[in-house]
Amino acid sequence: MHGKLDLANAKGLKKSEIQQLERLLTKRIPKDKILTLDLADTVAEISHEIGHPVSVVINRRGQVVNVTVGAAGQVNTPELRGVRVGPGRLCGHRIVQTHLNSDTVKLAKKKASIGDGDDTTSNGTQVETFSKESLQCLARNRLDLLAQIEVDPQGPFSRAHGEHAKMADVVYIAHLLPGRDSEGRLWKVLPPQTARGAQEDDFEELISSLEDEFRTQAPGLPVAEGEERAVLVDLISASTDSWQVEDDLDELAQLARAAGATICGRITQARPMPHPKHFLGSGKVQEVALMAQELGANLVIIDQELSPAQQRNLEDMVGVKVLDRTELILDIFSQRARTKEGKLQVELAQLKYLYPRLIGKGQVLSRLGGGIGTRGPGETKLEVDRRRIRSRINALEKETERIRSYRDTQRRQRVAQNLPVVALVGYTNSGKSTLLNALTKSDVFVEDKLFATLDPTTRKTVLPDGSTFLISDTVGFIKKLPTSLVAAFRATLEEVSEADVLLHVVDSSHPNVLDQIVSVFDVLSELSAVDKPIITVLNKADKVRPEDLAWLAAQVPSPIITSATNRIGFGSLLTQVQELLSEVRPDRQRSSA
Repeated sequence: MHGKLDLANAKGLKKSEIQQLERLLTKRIPKDKILTLDLADTVAEISHEIGHPVSVVINRRGQVVNVTVGAAGQVNTPELRGVRVGPGRLCGHRIVQTHLNSDTVKLAKKKASIGDGDDTTSNGTQVETFSKESLQCLARNRLDLLAQIEVDPQGPFSRAHGEHAKMADVVYIAHLLPGRDSEGRLWKVLPPQTARGAQEDDFEELISSLEDEFRTQAPGLPVAEGEERAVLVDLISASTDSWQVEDDLDELAQLARAAGATICGRITQARPMPHPKHFLGSGKVQEVALMAQELGANLVIIDQELSPAQQRNLEDMVGVKVLDRTELILDIFSQRARTKEGKLQVELAQLKYLYPRLIGKGQVLSRLGGGIGTRGPGETKLEVDRRRIRSRINALEKETERIRSYRDTQRRQRVAQNLPVVALVGYTNSGKSTLLNALTKSDVFVEDKLFATLDPTTRKTVLPDGSTFLISDTVGFIKKLPTSLVAAFRATLEEVSEADVLLHVVDSSHPNVLDQIVSVFDVLSELSAVDKPIITVLNKADKVRPEDLAWLAAQVPSPIITSATNRIGFGSLLTQVQELLSEVRPDRQRSSA
């Protein structure tokens, strides 16, 4: 018996009933068959006797890999959980489930004998063929198909009466569609047929044709091999305006594109607070899963930080990889880091993020041999991974302290040379690196994207009076900047807290410029640098109307209007820097250029 029996949804079964369920795990279905008459009869008989639906998971080799007491939506097995399937592909598993409903059985038998008709009983009551949960399971897990055997719980079921075959004689089959049909459904339910008829269908031919349709007809497909297609998700709390959530999702979309993902959809939910178990409400999670299936998405990105449990639960329920905002930013930082120092600090932040998210999935790794200290289970794979990561974190933290010490030495040398320092701070993509290049005639890498430059840069330049000063470019800030990043980059960001003057570079053309200014001050407060002399550089003035610039200048302290690309406002900016440096360091000896 190689499969798994799941009895979590049924208590109090007799030993003989459990043995019958276990025997299902030994059955083998021909690869070209959806099911066999023997399997249908056996599952229906067991379901009738125990009074619960039964779901059987079968792979494409015809092996039964899981038997669950419960409907398809209750199946929880590694073969389905978190399955990653390629573009145009189904997951390689199908579920055969039983359904105990006398009305459905009578209607199905009638439809099977006289042809397809309305799903209504004799008294006009609508009968649901498949439950909503079962169909969502079909779509969420991209099942090859879902077969449902109708069982009448009130009918006789005894081999002595010779009626068991009749009661397993009606089967419904549902499969996914490459797009929504005229009624907006993502699946197709075939007309009912007998179990013997279902046994005659060619399963391999059906799956091959379905996957061909998905590759050629699915909306948004075909997807390039290796491409990540993302659905963006956020919550609307009582204190958050809907337009603000849309702006946040716009920024999340920019981050996702910067990381290399293609955005194919976005979805929000109004909740007073995140669900403690899976962030979104269970109904909304199913909606996200269906959207991901419909659009061919293989990634869901949440615009908040998830707890380890929330992330695991979401992945289990949605069936694709789930990232939160923090992990997305860490991934971008990992791509952007060029220097050894930057790579080290990013790795430290990633490991601190990963450490609490490790979960044990492997089997126990027992120590072999005998004697004291070698008995027992030994270390699990989880414990080994935790120990290794903890050891690596300790090593990186020591290296970070070495960097901090090195930068302290550099700062002491600058103090000895009496060189003042001006630090560029600001929201990511506000034009800090472009301004640095323009002021110092440097060629630091610049690009119009979030976090295009990550590694710190310091250059020397001169003031209008001929004196020399240093100007440092630091990593850009962003709303909800992960605390792990602030901690990991503290050695670098100390340049901000040690600077004599801060140039707060603002993208004055951004629609949410005031929100970005607030976010920058939040980070400066975290670095205990908010009380330093600050000049607000309203950059990208060439993209803003004069009246809008005038309004913005009235909202911020010490504004200077500039355009780094057009070299506008540099004289006023350098004069203001010179005046502030004279105030904060009146006794410094100015060196000529």
